[in-house]
Amino acid sequence: MSKFIRVLALAVACLAGCTTVPEPSRKPGQATVAATEAALVAESYVSEEHPADELDSLAAWPVDDGGLWVIGSAKSTHHLVVFDGDSGQRLREVGGKGDAPGQFNRPNGVAVFGDYLFVVERDNHRVQVLSLPDFRPLTLFGADQLRSPYGLWLHEIAPNELDIYVTDSFMEGRKFDVVPPLAQLDQRVRRYRLHMGDDDALRVESLGAFGDTSPDAALRMVESIGGDPANDRLLIAEEDTRVGTDLREYDLAGRYIGKSVAPGRFRAQAEGVALWDCGSDQGYWVAVDQADPRTVFLLFDRTTLDYRGSFVGTATGHTDGIALHAAATLRFPSGALFAVHEDKAVAAFDLGDVARNLHLNPACVR
Repeated sequence: MSKFIRVLALAVACLAGCTTVPEPSRKPGQATVAATEAALVAESYVSEEHPADELDSLAAWPVDDGGLWVIGSAKSTHHLVVFDGDSGQRLREVGGKGDAPGQFNRPNGVAVFGDYLFVVERDNHRVQVLSLPDFRPLTLFGADQLRSPYGLWLHEIAPNELDIYVTDSFMEGRKFDVVPPLAQLDQRVRRYRLHMGDDDALRVESLGAFGDTSPDAALRMVESIGGDPANDRLLIAEEDTRVGTDLREYDLAGRYIGKSVAPGRFRAQAEGVALWDCGSDQGYWVAVDQADPRTVFLLFDRTTLDYRGSFVGTATGHTDGIALHAAATLRFPSGALFAVHEDKAVAAFDLGDVARNLHLNPACVR
C-alpha cells in the first residue's frame, strides 16, 4: 500500500470516530506490532483516584434497590473497595491485612455468584467466600494447593453447585521471577467444586489442576480467566510477552484446544477478559491490552472468536481487571463495562456506546 493511500485511509478512519493509539515501548523479547486503530468511546465516568489502593480486579453485584455495586480488590491496602456502579462514588472499604476470616493479604481476583463474593488472596494462598451485602466470611479453601493464585471464574454446573477455576502463577528464583520448568505448568489452573447447602453451609472439594506443557502452548504467566459454558470454552490470558502474549483457549474440562485466539493483536500485555452475553448464544469476548498511556479493549465474536474491533477511552490506561454487567441499570440501560484505571480508579463505559461505535450486533443494545 502506498504512503498516500495509508494516510488517506487513516484520515477517513478518524472522521468515522477512530483514533490512532500510539505504539507502547517494546519490552525485551516482545515482537514489534503495528500501531492499532481503535474507536474512541468516552468514559461515562472515572472515579476519584486513590493511588495507595493499587486496585486490581473488579466484580459487579446488583443491589436490591435497583442499584449496582462494583467491588474492587485493593492489593496494597489489603482490603476491598465498594463503588456505586452508576456514579463511581466510593461507598466503603472492607477488610484489612491479616489471615483471619474477613481479612486479606494482597487480594487479587474477585467474582460474584448470587449473593456470594469470592476473593482470591495471593499472599494468603487461598480463596475466601463472603456473603453479600454484609461481607460476612463464610469459608476458606485452597491453602493446601494454591501457591500464588491470581484470578478466578465461576461456573454453575447444577443447582447449588459451582465449579471454580483459579489461576496459579507461581514462580521460581530468588526474586520469584523465573517461570518454572514446563513439566510443572500442568498446575497453572486449579479447579474446585463448591456445594451450597442451607443456611450458607458451603462444602468445597478439589478437582485437581491443568495446563498444557508443550513449548508452544504452555501457560507461563497467568492471571485473567473467563468462561462460556454455551461453547464449552475457557479463555486464559497468557501474559508472558517473551513467548507472545495472547488468549489461550481451553475447554471446561481443562483440555487445550490447540490454538491462540489473536496472535499479534496484543501489543502490550493481555489482561482482563470478560464475556458480553447478548442472549441466544450471541455476544462478544472483551479483553484488555494493558497499554500505556491508554488501554486498548479488544472484542472477539463469542462463537467464532473472530476479531470484531477495538476501542480506547479518553483517559483509561494500564488496566488490570474488568467487570462486565450486561443488565440494565438506571444510568446504563444497555449495561456497562467497568475497568481499572492506572491502579487507582474505576472507569465506566456504556455498553450501548461501545456497540454503536463498533457497529456491533443490535441485540446487544437495549
